Amino acid sequence: MEAGLQIVAGLALLAIGGEGVIRGAVGAARRLGLSELLIGLTLVGFGTSAPELMTSIDAALAGSPGIALGNVVGSNIGNVLLILAAVVLIRPLSVNPAAVRRDGLLVIAASVALAALAFAFGELNRWIGAAFVAALVFYVVAAWRLERRGGPAAEMHQEESHTHDPAPNALWVSLLFALAGLGLLVWGADLLVQGAISTARVAGISESVIGLTIVAIGTSLPELVATLAAALKGRSDVAFGNIVGSNLYNILGILGVTALIQPLTIPADIGVIDWAVLIGSACLLLVFAATGRRLTRLEGAILLAVYCFYVGYLLMR
Repeated sequence: MEAGLQIVAGLALLAIGGEGVIRGAVGAARRLGLSELLIGLTLVGFGTSAPELMTSIDAALAGSPGIALGNVVGSNIGNVLLILAAVVLIRPLSVNPAAVRRDGLLVIAASVALAALAFAFGELNRWIGAAFVAALVFYVVAAWRLERRGGPAAEMHQEESHTHDPAPNALWVSLLFALAGLGLLVWGADLLVQGAISTARVAGISESVIGLTIVAIGTSLPELVATLAAALKGRSDVAFGNIVGSNLYNILGILGVTALIQPLTIPADIGVIDWAVLIGSACLLLVFAATGRRLTRLEGAILLAVYCFYVGYLLMR
């Protein structure tokens, strides 16, 4: 009972804290004169992934690599097979392949690289973490330079900068939002990780399974809210971009920073099936987006069915 309350309270604090960080950071960035393109490329992407970041760092420092890694792998799987699928079932999404092809291919490449490194080294050490962070910085700089010329990808990221409006106008209020949100993120992450560890012990389930399911779904709530809001407002490219961008930041940014702070041993029970679903979900999403320029309810149902089978497999194993 206590563990369940910790999980619920932790998720609530993470959701509120993540929103506070994003609104505060966006407000401060505008006051400091940053472009909407740069805000969309960086702050919004980092902000929606903040709950995953704090949770993975907290879990790694607590000696629970299964929760730390499972959180990211499960979030990426859930973003595509659960969150995007649910949004598409509510409202089919029109997509511009040119706006998502680049980032979609990068997500696939990052997923393959993560799986390959996990098999090759059995851990994510500080060198790998540094390489991931460097790759993310290179991507942001290169994308910003390319998109300053305009085009569908630039329009998508500029619109993403407004998905968490209204942001505070005064600089001091923005900083207060960001700092308060950060405090709630730290508190929420600690509660969630402690609750997840206790639940795993009591239920006799591995920490990796808890990380791949309960923790991953919970920390992905900001993506659900942002994606559904964008879809209902008719901003299909933004809804799709939220998912693709978040998945890229999760692998390169969250696991990169976490490994720099505390190297992660790859748990033995995160295996071939989990890596295959991670990579396969990214490939399936890109295929659906590239064919027909639209994600239909049938495709959403297929994605959701795959997720249900995967969770069933996790619980049975």
